Amino acid sequence: MSTPDIPVRPTAPLAGVAPGEPAAGGGGEGDSLGGRLKRYARVGTTVGGLAARFAGNRMFGLAIDRPEHAAELTAALGGLKGPLMKVAQILATVPDLLPQEYTAELAQLQTNAPAMGWPFVKRRMTAELGAGWQGRFAAFSHEAAAAASLGQVHQAESHDGRRLACKLQYPDMTSAVEADLRQLRVIFSIYRRYDKAIDPSNIHVELMARLREELDYRREARNMALYGEMLGGEPGVHVPEPLPELSTDRLLTMTWLDGEPILRFVDHHLDARNEVAHNMFRTWYVPFYDYGVLHGDPHLGNYTVRDDRSINLLDFGCIRIFRPAFIRAVIDLYWALLNKDDDLAAHAYTTWGFKDLNREMMQILNQWASFLYRPLMQDKVQRIQEDGGVMYGAQVAGKVQRELREAGGIAPPREFVLMDRAAIGLGSVFTRLGAEVNWHTLFHELIQGFDVDALEARQAAALQAAGLPLPE
Repeated sequence: MSTPDIPVRPTAPLAGVAPGEPAAGGGGEGDSLGGRLKRYARVGTTVGGLAARFAGNRMFGLAIDRPEHAAELTAALGGLKGPLMKVAQILATVPDLLPQEYTAELAQLQTNAPAMGWPFVKRRMTAELGAGWQGRFAAFSHEAAAAASLGQVHQAESHDGRRLACKLQYPDMTSAVEADLRQLRVIFSIYRRYDKAIDPSNIHVELMARLREELDYRREARNMALYGEMLGGEPGVHVPEPLPELSTDRLLTMTWLDGEPILRFVDHHLDARNEVAHNMFRTWYVPFYDYGVLHGDPHLGNYTVRDDRSINLLDFGCIRIFRPAFIRAVIDLYWALLNKDDDLAAHAYTTWGFKDLNREMMQILNQWASFLYRPLMQDKVQRIQEDGGVMYGAQVAGKVQRELREAGGIAPPREFVLMDRAAIGLGSVFTRLGAEVNWHTLFHELIQGFDVDALEARQAAALQAAGLPLPE
């Protein structure tokens, strides 16, 4: 049976979709997998050219002195032709790590992602829900509300009148991600040969695990249910409800949430900046300190703002579940830095998984930790970063990297990767908002009376209810 189109008003970027992404159109190379891969190839070539321009100067925030290493890295970067932004966003954890022109070109792949046309969508939906799939909806929009690197979103309506968002994964994304992960291993091996500051082995293992999880939409549905439970008591945040009966491994159907891109909202409501920042802080860190769960992807496409200034949290593909002892160590390091307690700091780093730390190496790591924790230590209303903001962060990162290199290098543990990324990503959003908040008070509200055994019990119950495994 045929179903009428729903008039789509793309006011709410949905799971994994950045603001401003175009709706689908009929025809064009986006209607075929071959066309999409051709486009990836063109972007890869362009990125390779940009990399070549930076090879004699700066690449990944480092000076490259040996031409052969620069050439190898340029060729490896140019080989990335899959969902580039998923890799680039994680590599961009540290400020100024990637050249601006490079990240700008990668962003074009995300913001200009072409959607699949209706004939292709019908074939994909038939593959996921069967030949009579249209009868399972009261209506299903022929045009995508938004498109991104892994899939596209269509608005639909259920037979009981609810508005729905259907996120449909593009075909062969597993192959594309695996190809990118193989290429990323090459990039890391080249990097490791000319810079010994950071051993990326554990980073690559973590990226593999998280990126593969992002392809599993059934797991994302469970993550979404988990967040609905953890944030159910937070009036400043909303989570969509998954519909398992209309979801598969590569199709995720959820309730539709209306909202506006965050930067556009605060530009129109300047007085809302602090309230929005407060709600975002709670959105990310209530699950972290109460349940040991972190949303590891704080880029701007993953949340929108409602008229009442509350947050819609979207996309639950990149979720990290931590050991309760890891969360306790996060708090321990805060107190260690505040009270200049080297023994407690050493215990925190060891709990995180850093190995064979001597006093010199720990003092180097403390410089970066102090940069991240500093807004939490000062009991006053302030911007998230003062003293130069992002530029100061880049300077700290560069200094830490130089000193790590001189000290013989270090291998960051897997669990550290997304925690660091989320802290930097959220800090960047708060900086762009220009929010002035007492971050110290917000943080202490979360950690007051912290009990690791109580966290372990809450975490186990919540994960069991959502059908998710305990942390490794």
